[in-house]
Amino acid sequence: MLAAAGVASRRACEELIGAGRVRVNGDVAEVGARVDPETDVLEVDGALVPVRPGLAYYLLNKPAGVVTTAKDTHGRRTVIDLVPAEPRVFPVGRLDADTEGLLLLTNDGELTHRLTHPSFGVEKEYLAEVEGRPARGTLRRLREGVELDDGPTAPAKASLLADNLVRLVIHEGRNRQVRRMCEAVGHPVVRLVRTRIGPITDTTLAPGEWRALSGEEVRALAASVAPGVATSRPPRR
Repeated sequence: MLAAAGVASRRACEELIGAGRVRVNGDVAEVGARVDPETDVLEVDGALVPVRPGLAYYLLNKPAGVVTTAKDTHGRRTVIDLVPAEPRVFPVGRLDADTEGLLLLTNDGELTHRLTHPSFGVEKEYLAEVEGRPARGTLRRLREGVELDDGPTAPAKASLLADNLVRLVIHEGRNRQVRRMCEAVGHPVVRLVRTRIGPITDTTLAPGEWRALSGEEVRALAASVAPGVATSRPPRR
């Protein structure tokens, strides 16, 4: 099962199992043990190994005006309308209607749980076009944390790319967080685009376009939410 999932060769997978680096449902696996891909959770070094048949992983470049929900009661276009109808997938987290950029959709419930759980702290990178030119002190406030109505934000990464263009990297998932952070420091957002989710990025997708993640990307995504593993960034596409 490990070899079929592309983890390594059969021999190398046996070595991983022998070294105690493979777990099935939280228990250390033994060479020759059987797993049920429909029900068992398989991990290598704490990283999930997707093995259930029918799993799908899509990366969508969400346009402005499209809502991040499975169905909208007001008849607006949703992200589900932009990807294949089968197998049925669901958005991982959300982007508000006015925010553009990268969004993951999948039917892998366990991976979705890890990607959205605060304890894993998955990085999300945004480009924010704001009103005015933020000063150095303003960027420092963003880096150190900003007081919002639901409490202070965690430290973020912030840099100025142009007079009114800020790159922000956060690892929280509060509602409209980047917009509220920028407004709190006196620079309301004019346009907001998400450019990275953990190790996943793609500069080639046009607004409204989607693609399936490669096996390597799925494994990198799973590794980024393994306990104790820091998120890494691959080369930009």
